[in-house]
Amino acid sequence: MGRLFPFGRTAMNDAISRPGHVREAVSRLRRLIEDRRLGGVVLTGPAAVAWATGGMNAAIDRALPVDMVWVAVSAEAQVLVTTEVEHPRVVADSDPESCGFSVVAVPWYDPGAFVAACSKGLGLAPSELGSDGHGAFAVDLSEDLVVARLALTPFAQEALRTLGRDTTRALEVALRSWRPGTTDRQVQAEMVRQLEATGAEAVVALVAGDERVGRYRHPLALGLPAVERMMAVVVSRRGGLNIAATRFAAAASAPAALEERFEAVRHVETEVLAACVPGATYGEATSRLVEAYGEIGHPEAWREHWQGGPIGYGTREFELAPGFEEATFWSTPVAAGHALAWNPSLAGGAKVEDTYLVTPAGLECVTAPLDWPSETVEGWPEERAAVLVVPPGEGS
Repeated sequence: MGRLFPFGRTAMNDAISRPGHVREAVSRLRRLIEDRRLGGVVLTGPAAVAWATGGMNAAIDRALPVDMVWVAVSAEAQVLVTTEVEHPRVVADSDPESCGFSVVAVPWYDPGAFVAACSKGLGLAPSELGSDGHGAFAVDLSEDLVVARLALTPFAQEALRTLGRDTTRALEVALRSWRPGTTDRQVQAEMVRQLEATGAEAVVALVAGDERVGRYRHPLALGLPAVERMMAVVVSRRGGLNIAATRFAAAASAPAALEERFEAVRHVETEVLAACVPGATYGEATSRLVEAYGEIGHPEAWREHWQGGPIGYGTREFELAPGFEEATFWSTPVAAGHALAWNPSLAGGAKVEDTYLVTPAGLECVTAPLDWPSETVEGWPEERAAVLVVPPGEGS
């Protein structure tokens, strides 16, 4: 397949509204119900609920695997169920009825109330319903639902772009605040502060410096000062959508050996992105990534770290590797509206990661550098984020 490279933003249209997004999501759910010959579907997890509602409800407890709002859809009905406690806020903040939902409130203290309300609202028994994996319902549609939501609606695409800019800015501000001697936790705190000020949250935050960056693929901040280099990795979330990006800052230009590793992983990223042409499969893209590691002289490096892939309402919608050829997602085709965040890396501290949106005309980087140095990468027409070199003694 030929290469498809980045280009500018897609055109705005009337579908960029929450009601328009919900109409499209519900339409996809009804097609799924028909295809699977079910009476309806119930969504209970934060990712699935955020997708179906256009991010109506922010999490009360960010660690809970089950949302405080459930969505139940059949061929004739679309019902939103929440507790009597949350009902007034959800209705006032998000106006679910404008998106076609009837809203049902249930007691918070009744463990079976949500299931019963979904069943009653659709007029169907739990045995006739599929779900995103909740055990009360007959059929687990988890994989089908991921496939259904991969192509972001125009509403979600605009939200992704905005979140991409806010995430990039938070990363840049935080790393520009670093100077030799600043601790990893200080940088992480600034990054999280910047994100929270925009209504986003850091669901993954990996900030570390010096030898910890080279030693570990997932170094966590420990309050240690860094004098040579600092890495910040973030997955941010807002309205249910996720963005991933990585940046580095250093006190001086990287040694030649490390720069060669950065150049190598940029080659891997370029090749896997170029393979993500609409119509190609994610299995083909994964195979190209593995081949690219061989081309840089590290044929087994893909085994050392998850390589990323589609992102959106999941921090990683799914991840693949050789040996997954029988998995549903291996044969799933890349399509316009999909979001991608591949993150190839090599031991020793070289890692690259940005989030891209697949469009009919090419890949659009939604985490492109704002106030950050960039550099040319062979085989790619747009510059990508480079390592920020902080002069000795410089602070923000």
